[in-house]
Amino acid sequence: MKVVILVTHLLGTGHLARALTLARAFSTAGHEATVLSGGMPAQQLDSAGIRLVQLPPLRSDGVNFTRLLDADGGEASEDLMQRRATHLRDTLQSIAPDVVITELFPFGRRVLRTEFLGAVETAISLPQRPMICASVRDILAPPSKPAKAAMTEDTISRFYDAVLVHSDADVTPLDISWPVTKTLAPYLHYTGFVAPPLAPPHPDGAGTGEVLVSAGGGNVGTNVFDAALQAARHDPDRRWRLLVGGNKAADRIATLRPNAPPNTIVEPARPDFRQMLHHAAASVSMAGYNTALDLLQTQTPAVLVPFDAGDETEQSLRAVALERLPGIEVLTSAALNGQMLLDRVQQAINAPRRAARATGFDGAHNTVRIVQKLANKHHAG
Repeated sequence: MKVVILVTHLLGTGHLARALTLARAFSTAGHEATVLSGGMPAQQLDSAGIRLVQLPPLRSDGVNFTRLLDADGGEASEDLMQRRATHLRDTLQSIAPDVVITELFPFGRRVLRTEFLGAVETAISLPQRPMICASVRDILAPPSKPAKAAMTEDTISRFYDAVLVHSDADVTPLDISWPVTKTLAPYLHYTGFVAPPLAPPHPDGAGTGEVLVSAGGGNVGTNVFDAALQAARHDPDRRWRLLVGGNKAADRIATLRPNAPPNTIVEPARPDFRQMLHHAAASVSMAGYNTALDLLQTQTPAVLVPFDAGDETEQSLRAVALERLPGIEVLTSAALNGQMLLDRVQQAINAPRRAARATGFDGAHNTVRIVQKLANKHHAG
């Protein structure tokens, strides 16, 4: 079975990370998996063994997802959008996939609606129509207007065969953040949470006793890093390590390092971060999907500062759910400062150690199983 996953991450890299995890699961099961990525390249993510096709990249203007920028920070041109559309069409026609999965769309990425629909229509026009699936995380950005939910439902009804929901229906059902109608409900297939296998402890013990501060793979989280530097000054006996991601990581690191106290390391985001979590005294991060799963798989005390700029609510909803667990503290952006962060870090460290969760993270494997079953029926029909 040939599977193509279409994904464009505009701010952080969580969407691409999840797409790569799904592609790896399909590949491991003996299928041909291709990820067509339209966001900025993210070298820190492991794409080994996966066919990763990079489109001319786009990114957002901060949290303004209606304004698209090119790799150099300029306004995305019509020529750039046309080159992306052509690349998508040619790749789909060349592969002739059995399954096409659109990550987030049509529940999000409405600014790229023309591009995604063009790709879907190309797929449908192939000599053998592939099965079309949407892939969504546990919590979505709720539609700001009923018309947006209605448009999404209409798109699903017209073009899609299934919606893969990467969560546990008993933990975070989709209707927590999205109106699930009688029309939409039959399309939903819950896969469980999509996470890579639990990373082993770091062979060199990297991160031992440290506070690991991260903010995903986008150009956000400056407030978290600034507060961490302030906290580190008042915690001289413990090492703080800031792991800075995004395409402007070098510039951000150059700005942060002159203000870093002696007990602080400021460096680029590391691919061995998940291994370092095993040894860390605590983690300070935002509350993205992948970060939440990393924390659930370990016992690491954690402080979450959910990304809540603009009208973003997804991470706040997730953080509230996680705060019920021992050793997880939540600090809003409005309340964030060095002393508050240090206090919450200490509270998390002093809390009873929660048990690491070993089950419920096989969503990638379940996705392959569900898609294979649905594809067999689709192509037989």
